Amino acid sequence: MTLADIQAARTRLRDWLGRTPLVPFPDTNLWLKAENLQPTGAFKLRGAFNKLLSLTPEQRERGVVAHSSGNHAGAVAYAARALGLRAVVVMPAGAPQTKLAATRACGAEIVLVGNASEERAAKAAELAQARGLTPVPPYDDPHIIAGAGTVGLELLEDCPDVGTVLVPVSGGGLISGVATAIKALRPDVRVIGVEPELAADAQASLRAGQRVAWPADEVARTLADGLRVTTLGELTWAHIRAHVDDIVTVSEAQMRRAVRDTALHARLVAEPSGAVTVAAALYGGHRLPRPGGGGGQRRQSGRGDAGGIAGRRPLTPARRLASPTLHRTLNLTNHHALRVKVTPYGIPQSGQEWTESQ
Repeated sequence: MTLADIQAARTRLRDWLGRTPLVPFPDTNLWLKAENLQPTGAFKLRGAFNKLLSLTPEQRERGVVAHSSGNHAGAVAYAARALGLRAVVVMPAGAPQTKLAATRACGAEIVLVGNASEERAAKAAELAQARGLTPVPPYDDPHIIAGAGTVGLELLEDCPDVGTVLVPVSGGGLISGVATAIKALRPDVRVIGVEPELAADAQASLRAGQRVAWPADEVARTLADGLRVTTLGELTWAHIRAHVDDIVTVSEAQMRRAVRDTALHARLVAEPSGAVTVAAALYGGHRLPRPGGGGGQRRQSGRGDAGGIAGRRPLTPARRLASPTLHRTLNLTNHHALRVKVTPYGIPQSGQEWTESQ
């Protein structure tokens, strides 16, 4: 998967999804990519639409099947409904009721299984074979990764002097796409993954130099239900090894604090799976570029130097945020977001742009 694939995905998505803004975290040099402003409240729509728009007419006619702990399920259901496709989604029985309800509201057929990601994948493969459905993987797929990578293109355009980007890590689709885009255009920018201490299989993999799997009952302990995948995908692992500088972890208490402070100070409602990046930047104790620090600092972080680039952030086309705040670190914080009230997702027509009020 290359930069060209990500650029093609952006062209493909232009008529279906709007551009999300960067939002400042007050009194720091952090900016949050507000993917919670997507219609389903998460970045997952980018990959889902890119994958479904790439299907052949025959595949569209037969329908699709996906497996997900929640946000990918909602994204596939939403995109399928918008495109007039039949969708079957395999979800864990322990998925949040808000995510189950939102997925059903889009007309998808839901099949419940146990909480292990391997069990969901196996059931989805079984249904694909039995019904002739096209699988739409949650992360280990070139179209899914390329769709997620469009986030990276927007980050560099809206904040060209960024020095570090923090990305939540689950199966690795988001960080694979973002890192590929950023390293192709700005190899000097550091890309750091963040995951819970209780589900740190990606960090273990990076340290070991090979994919490491954690038991399902261990990763299930974390509050971050969207980050409970037991191991990285084969494709995402290859991209992470090639492009990601480091992966750090945060505690459950730090995630809770980040959820609270993101709501109180940045006015964004993020679930723990997305707030891990704020936790890492502000409370994790990692040797990251310090929020609010001076522009000339350089700090060690994992496998290399983090060169701080300070300066006034240019105004974003999506939302003009007049602020003299110095910044160095971007957080893909709200890649998972809570919906305060569960309502059926609205379906945009081709060419419609979504605004914050929607």
